[in-house]
Amino acid sequence: MGDILITDDERDIRELIGDILEDEGYGTRLAATADECMAAIADEPPALMVLDIWLKDSNMDGIDILKTVKREHPDIPIVIISGHGNIEIAVAAIKQGAYDFIEKPFNIDQLLVVIRRAMETSRLRLENTALKRRDTGSGEMIGNSTAFKALKSQLDKVTRSNGRVMLTGPAGSGKESAARYIHSESNRSSGPFVCVSSASIEPERMEDVLFGRQDADKGIQPGLLEEANGGILYFDEVADMPLGTQSKILRVLVEQRFQRVGGTDKVDVDIRVISSTNRDLEQAVAEGSFRQELYHRLNVVPIRVPGLEERCEDIPELARHFIQGLNETQNLPARPLGEDAAAMLQTMALPGNVRQLRNVIERVLILGDGNGPISPSELEPTPDKAEDGRVVLTGALATLPLREAREVFEREYLLTQINRFGGNISRTATFVGMERSALHRKLKSLGVVTSSKAGARVAHVDEDSADVAAQ
Repeated sequence: MGDILITDDERDIRELIGDILEDEGYGTRLAATADECMAAIADEPPALMVLDIWLKDSNMDGIDILKTVKREHPDIPIVIISGHGNIEIAVAAIKQGAYDFIEKPFNIDQLLVVIRRAMETSRLRLENTALKRRDTGSGEMIGNSTAFKALKSQLDKVTRSNGRVMLTGPAGSGKESAARYIHSESNRSSGPFVCVSSASIEPERMEDVLFGRQDADKGIQPGLLEEANGGILYFDEVADMPLGTQSKILRVLVEQRFQRVGGTDKVDVDIRVISSTNRDLEQAVAEGSFRQELYHRLNVVPIRVPGLEERCEDIPELARHFIQGLNETQNLPARPLGEDAAAMLQTMALPGNVRQLRNVIERVLILGDGNGPISPSELEPTPDKAEDGRVVLTGALATLPLREAREVFEREYLLTQINRFGGNISRTATFVGMERSALHRKLKSLGVVTSSKAGARVAHVDEDSADVAAQ
């Protein structure tokens, strides 16, 4: 049920408590002095401590031991006992992090109730910490496109260091997955990965959440900085961090230590920081909403995470990965993704990137009928078709003359297909049924060019070429 360290200079008291707790199923260790207590903790930290304030023949009293243990092992609950109890001592003990204070002579039933509650509180706190540290987001990297390979190569390089990384890219592109990949491949993989969602935490609570709080009523409440000790602290959308908190985080980065809100003790931490943003931080610095020095501290190694439009080739593989994952975690049907459906996904507008792609797949698996292959019609509502199957022209296209409308359609169609095949003209030509030379001529006439972006070939319209072609 747990190991409890009992420290009291009165042999009868510590042995009595030990016998009672062992009868209740707890494992116990006994210490008569401060030295014996600290040695026992160094040998193996206990699940809980029962600690007397006044210790004869010791160089530390109970409050000194309490301070030391709470600084080095904040998760160990400590129940203080004393035969000289008064309000001042009780308040001092609780303020320094004691779970409770019991005055001698104590009632055995009262002591057992307090210990059970302390053990349960400790268990819940450890479970909560474990859940926060657990890899709730996947660090698995999926893809084979040129842009993806360039990204993974950069990530592999930074896993071998402790340098701070700034991940940029559009919303939903997979920045947190990239951060988790760094964690899983680094020498901190056995440590925690703690995510700080800067946008979702209320500004007035940000410091409590990060630094924790220490007060007389509730003792020590560790923050996310302490939970990330020995691992990685990930600031998601760091641009949303309040200015007041930015200056304090800057000091933590410099000193690797901080004070809890309401506390006076310095808490040492060993953390690696990874940040992400989909905003222009240099512009935020110029506008005064982000501290320039913090930006330079966080932006040691900048890495851009490309959006799906730059890695269309990866979409079918990502979709199949999500289908398998949703089958395993939510028991949704593991439906196959056919070539037509895969092509449809590659041509869809997905401004929400990987996150939106996952949502599309989840919606289809929830609403779809049966276990057959996913059809293109399930992937996106099709309001552009009449009941008899005819395509209904909408928007500006319906107002154009035939030649211009055909050019608009051909341009958009070929842009989509080229990007779908990662800028590979040969594969695009094969799919659309054109000779490669004929496709090149058609692209030139439409003003479509390809250029390198994030390590991949991306098609876009060269406005100058398009204007010349139109004349």
